[in-house]
Amino acid sequence: MAETTHTEFTPDTAPDGEVTDLGDLDEKARLGAPAGAVDSSSAIDGFTEEGESLSSGDTGSEQLGLKKHSHGNAPVIPEASRGERRRSFDIADFPTLTGLEEDWRFTPLKRLRGLHTEALSASAPAVEVTGAGNVTVETVGRDDVRLGASATPEDRVSAAAWNAFGDATVITVPQETVADGEVMVSVRGTHAEASAQHILIDAKAFSKAVVVLDHQGSATLAQNVEIVVGDGAELTVVSVQEWDDDAVHVSSQQAKVGRDARYKHVVVSLGGDLVRLTPSSILTAPGAEVEMYGLYFADAGQHLEQRLLVDHAVPNCKSRVTYKGALQGADAHTVWVGDVLIRKAAEGTDTYETNRNLILTDGARSDSVPNLEIETGLIEGAGHASATGRFDDEHLFYLMARGIPEKAARRLVVRGFLTEVIQQIKVPALEERLSESVERELAAGNL
Repeated sequence: MAETTHTEFTPDTAPDGEVTDLGDLDEKARLGAPAGAVDSSSAIDGFTEEGESLSSGDTGSEQLGLKKHSHGNAPVIPEASRGERRRSFDIADFPTLTGLEEDWRFTPLKRLRGLHTEALSASAPAVEVTGAGNVTVETVGRDDVRLGASATPEDRVSAAAWNAFGDATVITVPQETVADGEVMVSVRGTHAEASAQHILIDAKAFSKAVVVLDHQGSATLAQNVEIVVGDGAELTVVSVQEWDDDAVHVSSQQAKVGRDARYKHVVVSLGGDLVRLTPSSILTAPGAEVEMYGLYFADAGQHLEQRLLVDHAVPNCKSRVTYKGALQGADAHTVWVGDVLIRKAAEGTDTYETNRNLILTDGARSDSVPNLEIETGLIEGAGHASATGRFDDEHLFYLMARGIPEKAARRLVVRGFLTEVIQQIKVPALEERLSESVERELAAGNL
């Protein structure tokens, strides 16, 4: 695996490697400023730190995280570094989407039902929080200083949601508190008008909790979920999308992970017409560990998209990413894009990501794009893997040779393929419910 070199960007760090101000981590990218001056004394003529300098003329017009190719009016290409993406609370900083943007090229914009173009003025889906009695739940106004302190929108829909939401739900796990049960956050939609929602989950230092976001009903929703994992805390966040067939859901779920903290994020997407999740984990202090799991099962006509980021900004952190998907029916479409960024300061990083997709019928399409960006060679290890295919004939033969009918054998293979992710939830009642949902998906596909 070759090391890549990009424009140097070193986060402000304390002597022991901790990021002192997450807001400064990507200040230039957040404000949309240029990546910085390039040292004119390059060792190789014609090259800069961003790669080959193809032209000194027209640098092209800028789009969201994209710039025109230096050969002229060629299609746009992504910025050299994932860390250079713009972040802003101002929707005006994000140009109108065209579908040419790297972040949106797989998303059918016409099916967003106006989330990227219209005012998100309808009432948001109702939120009900039940479960742990020693966790604080508040409904606060948008002027609450805690909102937006740990996450900044990275795209136009997220910025639109930030500017449109009214009240926010804040869930706080107090310091050194072990939640006395799962925190169940029920999000229920009742209409298809465009709306915005904001949720903040704050696990204070040395706390421990499991929070489940359970999305059901009908909605057209742009959602921001802020997640703070304090030093030494252990937090699991499970986001379940079992929407009605007409729902459209675009959700940014950004986590800031502190020193020696343990954060697990699990995505399960089964329902909805179009569901697009962008989970991200920023490791801000040494010793942080992140696990990100995902399961998605797309039926005919469904679009289920997952775009994740793991940002290793400091030394000696670990991350693991495992996403699995199944598809059946005409025009079923899934997208998985996994970005792992290892910054120059992140020495001693240990990371691996994998995506597996099982296509069950003709007419389905799966796009899988793992991206690993490394700005230092002083790491423990880094890798990625991606595979998309049909049933393993050897597995089927093995089961059928032992008297199991073909249809039952196929279901066993799919069930075993997806169970690994469901078992990571560690909430028995929810695991049982989702296993039954997978069975219904298989039955609907006549497998």
